[in-house]
Amino acid sequence: MENKLLLGKDIAAQIDQKTHDTILEYKRMGKRVPKLVNISMNQAAASASYVKGLIKKCEKVGVDLELIQMDESVSDIELIRLIHKYNQMTSVDGILLQMPLPSHIKKEKIIKEIDPKKDVDGMHPYNVGNFYLGQKSFVPCTALSVMEFIKASHLDLKGKEVVVIGRSNVIGKPVAQLCLNEHASVTIVHSKSADIESITSRADVLIAAVGSARLVKRNWIKKNAVVIDVGVNMDDKGLCGDVDFENVIDWVSKITPVPGGVGVVTNSMLMQNLLIAYNSGGKSWNMI
Repeated sequence: MENKLLLGKDIAAQIDQKTHDTILEYKRMGKRVPKLVNISMNQAAASASYVKGLIKKCEKVGVDLELIQMDESVSDIELIRLIHKYNQMTSVDGILLQMPLPSHIKKEKIIKEIDPKKDVDGMHPYNVGNFYLGQKSFVPCTALSVMEFIKASHLDLKGKEVVVIGRSNVIGKPVAQLCLNEHASVTIVHSKSADIESITSRADVLIAAVGSARLVKRNWIKKNAVVIDVGVNMDDKGLCGDVDFENVIDWVSKITPVPGGVGVVTNSMLMQNLLIAYNSGGKSWNMI
């Protein structure tokens, strides 16, 4: 079974070493290190856990991290003023908003206030538009993480059939576009799709990103397909993905576990995006 597993720790270690070595070289050259600002307004345990992981990752690769904890009652104006402050600071390369935002704050409105050159999460409309136009842009980190797992499977996507379950702006849509960029034939299925199983069972690569515990069974999957499970769910058996792992492990050629898969690599890709922002020197994408 072990040779079927695409483990996040192995992929993350390679990416993190590359990031660490790059930042070490900056120090040797007398340059400042890249800096990330994380703004959080959420006191939930999941957010605290994410911040803890972010701190560990930044320390590992050598990134300067500033954590801003605001009260959940913060107003739009206060939050926008804070974002504008960091937009103007040349010593700050990336701004990350901790999700979810408080219910009274409109995410779409606030994201637009982040300087697109510092939008290392790839959510600003400027970056989203450039991405789908094939221009230089930041891309959501989880979608980038998925592509690292496909690369690790040693499968050439050219001419292959990829099916993505889920159509979110953070994972489903961008990962579909990334696969198209690699010359795959891509289909997105979702809750309104008819006869999903017949579509997914044709896929050479099946990417599950819908948020439904153990939804994908063996009959959904083509024999010896590569399966990338992005889902993170809790059921009566504990933490699990969108794929019924035990039901399909002997059926697939490669698969990501949950936990221990895609999520492990996401912050490594965030660090890579931060390096891109750092190296842009504050220039807009069309000036790079």
